[in-house]
Parts: sequence; C-alpha cells; structure tokens
Amino acid sequence: MKTGFVGAGRVGCSMGKYFVEHGMELSGYYSPTLEHAVWAASFTKSNVYESLEKLVEASDTLFIATVDSAIGEVWDCIAKMPVQGKIIGHFSGSLSVDVFHGIEAAGAYGCSVHPMFAFADKESAYQSLDQVHFTMEGNAHALSVLKEWFGKTGNPVHVIDTKDKVTYHAAASMVSNQVIGLVEMGLELLEKSGFSREEAAELLSPLMKHNMEAVIQDGPESALTGPVERNDVKTVAGHLSCLGGNTKKAYIATARPLVKLARKKHPDTDYGKMEALLS
Repeated sequence: MKTGFVGAGRVGCSMGKYFVEHGMELSGYYSPTLEHAVWAASFTKSNVYESLEKLVEASDTLFIATVDSAIGEVWDCIAKMPVQGKIIGHFSGSLSVDVFHGIEAAGAYGCSVHPMFAFADKESAYQSLDQVHFTMEGNAHALSVLKEWFGKTGNPVHVIDTKDKVTYHAAASMVSNQVIGLVEMGLELLEKSGFSREEAAELLSPLMKHNMEAVIQDGPESALTGPVERNDVKTVAGHLSCLGGNTKKAYIATARPLVKLARKKHPDTDYGKMEALLS
C-alpha cells in the first residue's frame, strides 16, 4: 500500500518520515509550492509529484496535510478524480471526516488521524512520535487499515465518534494553547510587579515544570496546591482585587474547577464561601 501526502509542511513531513521509519511505503508528495514537495520527498526518500492527479493515481491512501481551511477545497479537487477504493484522510484535530463531502458516493473511505502532539518543526519532530497517542474517526474500513498500520509503530490508538471530534479538540487546545495564554498573563503580572520579562520567565519556569510533572504523574487532584485548596478565601479575594478585565475572568474561570477538585480531595471542608467568591 502506497501513501501520498498533499502538503509538505511540518505535519506532512513528520508523519511521512515516521511512516517510512516504520517500514511503510510512500508514493510521495504534492504541494502547490514545488520546492516544499521536493524537500519532503528527499527527506522521506519518496517521489515528487508536480500534479495532484499524478499523486492520486500513484497512491492507495492519501493524507491531506494542509492547513484546516484548505482541506475541504483539496478534497473537492480530489473528488473529481478516480478515487474508488482509496483511503482519504487528514490530520486536523478540529475537523472530522465530515469535511469530505460526498466521499461515499465517490467510492472512497474517509478518516481523520490526529496525533496529540505539537509539531515544532519538520526535520526532527518525527523522532518524538514514538509515545504519542493518536485519535481516529471515520469509515470502519479506513480505521481498520490504519489501526493495523499503527500496530507496527506501537502507538496508542483511540477511536472516537465523529460527533465528538470538536469536543475532543477543545480539550487538547485548553491544556496546550490556552495554558500558554495563562502563562502569558502570569508573565505580564510579574512585569507589572517590577520584574523584567527574562526574570519573570526564570522565576516561573521551575514552578511550571514541577507542577505539570506532578499533574502528569499523580493527576490533578493529587497535584492541587494553593489558596483554593487551602480554602484561603482572604488570599483569593486579594488576588481578585488586583486583577481586572480578561485576566480576572481567566482567574475565576480556572479557579472554579479547582474548588471541585478541592472538595474531592478534602470532603470534610466547607468550600461554600470560596465558591460564592468565585461565582
């Protein structure tokens, strides 16, 4: 089975290289920017295709590895070609197989495959994929084939319902991208307190690393510390008094789940005043 990639960015190059490293055969790459496809083909020791039609013809499985907004447009082009019996997939976390409108009528099998991973570059990211979890949804035949593929890599694979894809991606975004937003707010507060940007980052770094390691190792409830867990209403009220705008809203929004965790951790403690403060 030969796999082709439409798009030669970080995800397309990394996934292609990862597949090759695990003995899977690639047909190659097509990209509107030819030099990108040339680089990707060289990187994965596969072929360059100067037309989408030729890549489709040479591939049994196609992954559209473009930005999310272009996936539907690329599929609309592919759908006009002979795709009977082919697997068509994408790597988007937010989009489901529903982006492939009319794929059943075209005789192809649609799926999405999402690595729970942030691809920092296209040259070395594939080296970190061994322990990454992959989430899949779509046509049963396509999923069966892909699960067999990932049986060779050893990666954990999770199949979800298509209707749950957006909720799934929201979760990933919250613990990845949105956490960065909270870090940025913290840095800004420290700058207001007289620290330089560099000093603020150095100050927070050990705290963030230790806290995240504790969450990963022991879970949120066990890792929970701070004024909410201690039921220190006065301290939390002080925090709220010096915050405003979106920063205050973010503090309250992220503190409310902490009350729920604190109650589980300390069932005999009355967190009523804390909950009222954060309402």
